[in-house]
Amino acid sequence: MSEARITNLSNESNTGGPTISGITTFSGTNYFVPPVGTTAERPENPENGSIRFNTDSKHLEYFRGDSIGWVEVEASSEELNGGTRGIWAGGNTPTRINTIQYINIGSTGNAQDFGDLNEVKEGGASCSSRIKAVFAGGYNGPNRTSNSSYIIMSSTGNGADYQDLSNSVSSASALGNQTRGIVAGGSTGSLVNVIESTEFAAGTDWIDFGDATAAHQTGSGCASSTRGVFSLGFVSPARVNTIDYITIASAGNAADFGDLMSTRNGTGALSNSTRGVWGAGETPSVTNTMDYITIATLGNASDFGDMLSARFNIPNDGCSSPIRGVWAGGANPSNSDVIQYITILTTGNAIDFGDLNTAASHMGAVSNGHGGL
Repeated sequence: MSEARITNLSNESNTGGPTISGITTFSGTNYFVPPVGTTAERPENPENGSIRFNTDSKHLEYFRGDSIGWVEVEASSEELNGGTRGIWAGGNTPTRINTIQYINIGSTGNAQDFGDLNEVKEGGASCSSRIKAVFAGGYNGPNRTSNSSYIIMSSTGNGADYQDLSNSVSSASALGNQTRGIVAGGSTGSLVNVIESTEFAAGTDWIDFGDATAAHQTGSGCASSTRGVFSLGFVSPARVNTIDYITIASAGNAADFGDLMSTRNGTGALSNSTRGVWGAGETPSVTNTMDYITIATLGNASDFGDMLSARFNIPNDGCSSPIRGVWAGGANPSNSDVIQYITILTTGNAIDFGDLNTAASHMGAVSNGHGGL
């Protein structure tokens, strides 16, 4: 067997190297260094299967094709982190509550008690990194609130105080990635178009990010690691089907993404790193519709399937793992305790998962395995 020891191979301009065909074995015991760069430095038209390390997200990612784009290599496992958790907090039973409850998304079964928020409320915005979940704003009766609390999702216990939103706002859309949480729109008594952001790890103040395309409330949001998308829900004087998007790492105003299949509010959105799915809502009739988008590609939503029953005010954001999306509760008009799930990368109708501890609507929902991570 021949051996050649070469430190570096590249073309004359140092923009490429040789193509190695056949079966290639790396026998070293040290490490392999892939290409490295920011999200903005991603190649536009690489070969399918190309791999690189993203210095913004701190994750490996690979290219799945023009219609999907760059996708993160999943950075956790059921075995290592005890499973991907779905968590719901607060809500209306119809009495407002501060209860937090959770499930393991990879299994099925009833929810278990996690602890309590630091305030009784409904209609709060919820977002999470892989470690920390934040529940911001909402309606505590008789007032809207700017209060925010956070939990560490891998444990159980009560919510601790987090930085307050800049406004007392309810029924906002929310989303996040591993670094940053986003809250968009909502009502302070009047509808607003303000987008705010916080840095999860440092627990920073909520600061101005930009503006949504319109003042709105009762929409819902989801994300990939780089892009956030949210439906507007209600823009006075009527429900709309508008979807906005932002680049999470770059502050600025939202732009139009496309439209949901129907004009409706009171939906719940969830995603893996590739696909976002919206479920249920009011058109004004209560509906069991689910529709989906490919987050990397602008355009209108397509039919996914049907929920187990028509409902609205399901958690303003659902919860998800890279494989499953889960919604819980909602109303039509009575509150429900049903938890249901889908397989995100297929299409089809929802399947029964189990039950909440208490029938409720207008909860906040998060997970430690959603598409923004």
